[in-house]
Parts: sequence; C-alpha cells; structure tokens
Amino acid sequence: MEPNTTAGGAEEELRENVAPKAPLRRQASEGHRHHELAEAMEVEQEGLVEHQPLEQDDLNFERWKPKPKPKRTLHEQIDSLKRYLWNPETKEFMGRSGKSWSLILLFYSALYIFLAAMFAACMCCLMWSISPYKPTYNDRVMPPGMMMFPHVGGFDIAFNASDRSSWIKYVKALETHLKPYDDSVQEKKNIPCEQDKYFMQEDKEESAERKACQFKRSWLGECSGITDRHFGYSLGKPCILLKMNRILGYLPGKGVPVNVTCTLKKEGTGSIGELEFFPKNIFNLMYYPYYGKQRHVNYTSPVVAVRFPYLQYDTHLQVQCKLNGKGIINDSPTDRFLGSVTFSLEVGA
Repeated sequence: MEPNTTAGGAEEELRENVAPKAPLRRQASEGHRHHELAEAMEVEQEGLVEHQPLEQDDLNFERWKPKPKPKRTLHEQIDSLKRYLWNPETKEFMGRSGKSWSLILLFYSALYIFLAAMFAACMCCLMWSISPYKPTYNDRVMPPGMMMFPHVGGFDIAFNASDRSSWIKYVKALETHLKPYDDSVQEKKNIPCEQDKYFMQEDKEESAERKACQFKRSWLGECSGITDRHFGYSLGKPCILLKMNRILGYLPGKGVPVNVTCTLKKEGTGSIGELEFFPKNIFNLMYYPYYGKQRHVNYTSPVVAVRFPYLQYDTHLQVQCKLNGKGIINDSPTDRFLGSVTFSLEVGA
C-alpha cells in the first residue's frame, strides 16, 4: 500500500510554515532587550552628566555680570539731548512726529474742555438750586454756643493790676471788639426796637434787607470803656463780655429771655464774690431772629458784660458762665462751648 501523499504533504507544509517563526520571535526578543539596554544607558549617562564637577569657567561669575556701558563725554551727551529734542533725520520732536503731537494735543484739549464744561454745568445747577439768603439744609444744632471776650491766645486771663504791661493787651482787645457798638454808629445804622419781644420781619421779600436793633456801647456801664478806659483792669476789677453765637432763624428761650449766670467751676478754690452784669444778665428778645449776613447787614449781636469787683486776689479761679432758658443745653460733656464757656481768672494786686 502506498503512503498517503496528501497527509505527508500537509505535514511538510506545516513544518515549513512553523520553522521560520522561531527565529523571528528570537529576533523580536533581542530587539526589545537591545532597546531596554539603550534606554538604561541613556539614563545612566544623564546621571553621570548631572554629577560631573563644574569646570573653572562655570565658577567664574564675573563673566555673567552685565558689562558696564561705556561712559559718554559731555559733548556726546549734549549731542544725544539735541537729537532727542529734534531729530533732523526723522523730523521728530522729543521722539514724536508732528502728527503724533497733534493727536495728543487734540485729545487732551477735548478732554479738559469737556471736564471744564461739566464742572461749570454742575456749579450752575448748584447755584440755581440754593438760596443765597438762607441754607437749604441746616445741620447746625439749635441750642446756641457762647463765647467770651477778651481771649488773647486762649481763655486764660492773668495779670497784675499794678503792672500795665500785663493787662494792656486785654484792654486793646475789648476796645477793638466794642468799636462797632459806639453810640454814634448804632444810631446811624440801626433802629430802636420794642424790648422783650421778637423782632419778626417775615412779611418782607426774601432778598429785602432787614432792619437791626440798636445795641449801644453806653449801655454797658462800667464795662463800656467810656467811664473807665481800662475796663477795670487797672483797678483789679476786670470786665469780660459774653456773646451768644448767631443761628439763622433761631428764637431763643421760646418767648422768655435767656439769662446768664457765672460761678466757680470748682468749689473751695477761691471766691469770685458778687458779680455785676451790664446792661442786664439777659439776652433781650428784640435781637432775634437773625436773618443772615446777606439780609441782616447791620446786625449787631447783643452782649452781656460781667464785672468782677470782689474776686479773691492771687488765686487761680476757674469760672464757668452758662446760658439758662427753655431749649438751652449747657451741660454737654463733649462740647464745652455749647451753652456755656469756661475760662481761668487770676488777678494780682
């Protein structure tokens, strides 16, 4: 029986197909190992490079410093400045051409013209909305404050009656302050008014000038500076003036005159004795209300003069004068001039 040629042929063909594959696999495995070896050598080479010692040139830091610019002579600097101001080659002034400068000037001119117009429009609207005769909004407190005169450099009055140079400054300050109260000035500018009654002038136009009541200097008696030109300072019996601050439209006392009292602020530290007030210890109602500087042109604030004829000499006295009346606040812990004023008085013989 002859062998099966078909089966034998198939086996031979299978061997032929399988036999070449073994070398191919070996070649792929060797190539893979070769690639891994190359990568390992590269990593090792990089590590060696990183750990190599620096050469001497690398440690020379002077080579890395910026080289200094060569110094220019004065002539070169002047030429550079001239070229900056005017470059004849590029026709540029200070680094800009004429067109560039024209655009800049045009832009800033338009900007500032717009800002000026906006400011002028805002001011016109503001002036149109407010009255020149009375404030639109009044944030001042209604209870008035009080001031005293003379205050020369502060609220301390200290002098010796026998030393003219120590008290002449107070006399000059009082004389200057009372100048507008001269009888001739008051008779010329102001009118006599009905006392103990508010002088209301609301029936006039808003812009009309208001009349002012007279307050004559002669009414201050011993503190007027008429009978005694030194206001009692040369005699050791000084005078002071008290004035209520002006508040637009304010009616003090609610129909009852506001009065003034003066006492020692600290008890047991001396004595001020009995006081004298001129013309009275009240602020008369006829001087109120006040209509403002624009309308009450000749308004003269009323004053109360206080004379100290019996105070204790060579003693530092702390005196406090207060306003007393309806709606008056005179004990504010934050504002020492609200309804009161405190000053020191020390007189030597």
